[in-house]
Amino acid sequence: MKNRIDRVSERMKAQGLEQMIVSDSKSIWYLTGVDVEPMERMFAFLIRTDGHHVFFLNRLFNVADTGFEEVWFSDTDDSIGLMAEHVDAGKPLGIDKEWKAGFLIPLTERCPGLRVKLASDCVDDCRAVKDEEEQARMREASRINDEVNRLASEYVKEGMTERQVAAFIDAEFRKRGCDGNSFSSIVSFGANAADPHHEPDDTVLKAGECVLIDMGCKKNRYCSDMTRTFFCKRADPEQARIHDLVREANERAESIIRPGVRFCDIDAAARDYITAAGYGEYFNHRLGHFIGQTDHEKGDVSSANTRTAEPGMIFSIEPGIYLPGKFGVRVEDLVMVTEDGCELLNREDKKWRIVG
Repeated sequence: MKNRIDRVSERMKAQGLEQMIVSDSKSIWYLTGVDVEPMERMFAFLIRTDGHHVFFLNRLFNVADTGFEEVWFSDTDDSIGLMAEHVDAGKPLGIDKEWKAGFLIPLTERCPGLRVKLASDCVDDCRAVKDEEEQARMREASRINDEVNRLASEYVKEGMTERQVAAFIDAEFRKRGCDGNSFSSIVSFGANAADPHHEPDDTVLKAGECVLIDMGCKKNRYCSDMTRTFFCKRADPEQARIHDLVREANERAESIIRPGVRFCDIDAAARDYITAAGYGEYFNHRLGHFIGQTDHEKGDVSSANTRTAEPGMIFSIEPGIYLPGKFGVRVEDLVMVTEDGCELLNREDKKWRIVG
């Protein structure tokens, strides 16, 4: 934990900051190991580059000794006034993107002249590079995801509803001791798969339709995410061709991932391939997103991101083609950047196959 705080402090110094309030509960756990979901109450960790860090804690929270200076308060106490006593109003104050205006504005009113700066990147950039423990947790979450995806492909049958398949997936995650889902399981049949974020409903699977399953579990706080697309009973030539195209785009992007490669170039490796085949307008989202404690963390694989990959970063590669009124195909893996390339966290076969 100390190493993580030190890394954040170095980034703060680079931004000309000596103090920063972290309020995102997942970032606070990442930095301190203290696990609290505060709901509407104030919960904050004040990082100082001089090493004198301060926790602001409601007495309702069941928190043991943190090892930092602790400022306790109750629901009826002036928590903002207590914080104002610990903030240096003469110096810029970094804040993260999660801190509510209901806390920030009263603090600035208590500290006239206080300059605040959005400084989420100081923490988010550290969280983007996973250490060995985080990598191990994410490998395990993806291993479970692969296993349940395989079971789901064996379970789905003609005549089932999307909700039935989604419920099966969620139950299998629970059997394996997962904390829960990374996100609501997406199961889309036929034309519903042309909507990338379709929510499962009572649509019944028919022979000849595609089956798109986008799923993820959370295990030991860390998330997984993958998508595979199948076909019920048979695949017509267009379906097979589109699936091959999407899979090949996925593999082309993954083949160039290594430290120093720009994310916009990774996106282009897949997007240009799909565009050259005449389907560019039907690939209507970025190629990927970063992932960790939440399914979507700061950072993406898109045409707008000129930053470069670093060892330890984990993100999705998920090209898709969505033909309105007909069907959709998406193939998604999680990849981790290594010292000389990348490791695929998903091992399930990506080639199209028949189910049901």
